[in-house]
Amino acid sequence: MRRIPLSALIGLVITAAYLLAALFAPLIAPYGMADVVGGVWEPSSSQFWLGTDGIGRDVLTRMIYGGQTTIAVALAATILSFTTGSILGFTAAVVGGWVDQLLSRFIDLVMAIPTLIFALVVLSVMPVTMLTLILVMGLLDSTRVFRLARAVAVDIAVMDYVEAARLRGERRGWIIFREILPNALSPLVAEMGMRFIFQVLFISTLSFLGLGVQPPLADWGGIVKENKDGIVYGIPAALYPAIAIATLAISVNLVADWILNRTTSLKGGRNG
Repeated sequence: MRRIPLSALIGLVITAAYLLAALFAPLIAPYGMADVVGGVWEPSSSQFWLGTDGIGRDVLTRMIYGGQTTIAVALAATILSFTTGSILGFTAAVVGGWVDQLLSRFIDLVMAIPTLIFALVVLSVMPVTMLTLILVMGLLDSTRVFRLARAVAVDIAVMDYVEAARLRGERRGWIIFREILPNALSPLVAEMGMRFIFQVLFISTLSFLGLGVQPPLADWGGIVKENKDGIVYGIPAALYPAIAIATLAISVNLVADWILNRTTSLKGGRNG
């Protein structure tokens, strides 16, 4: 613990707090997620720590359950995007030729369409379920991961140890997962933190526009949408999820930067 920088320690504590709150939401939430327990937009009190929303639900309860939904969807989409994008990117770099050209041009075509517009079009013609959201978000974001993974893998694929593996007769799968992947982890880990935060912002944006998480489920973007009218009257209910998103983004990036620096220094020590 003494070796962890203060910034990374703060990021770890905040990130862990959000994850634990998401995991144990039913145990720590004071009320049911959709229960109307008070008046409209009641101020903060000992009964309602963050007040109530536009129909009398406890904002703290909605925030806890909203964090659970937001983090779960964003994490699942991030895992899907990195699994798909990394495998395709490494494959394109190792195989090369027409496979590389076909995958790269297809990714360029998808990336030419703004991500939000693409998602809105797809979700407007499909049933908006949790699985659909995860698939749409993860597959669209995998294009960014593909470009990073391919760029890193192209540099690694010409290294002597990769050429030696080829000369030994190792298969492409072995080269990808045993030679390229371990040496590409540092930039991928750093990018994973950024992509996770992008997914949090993405799902929040979709929910604010009405095509994300559907009621009665709660997520941070939906909470902003439900209480945005209260800002005119000085009601802070819509500001709490914005603060949660901002603090989560900062804390995850602090942890990702620390992991990147640590893995880079470890590699330097081994090479030395």
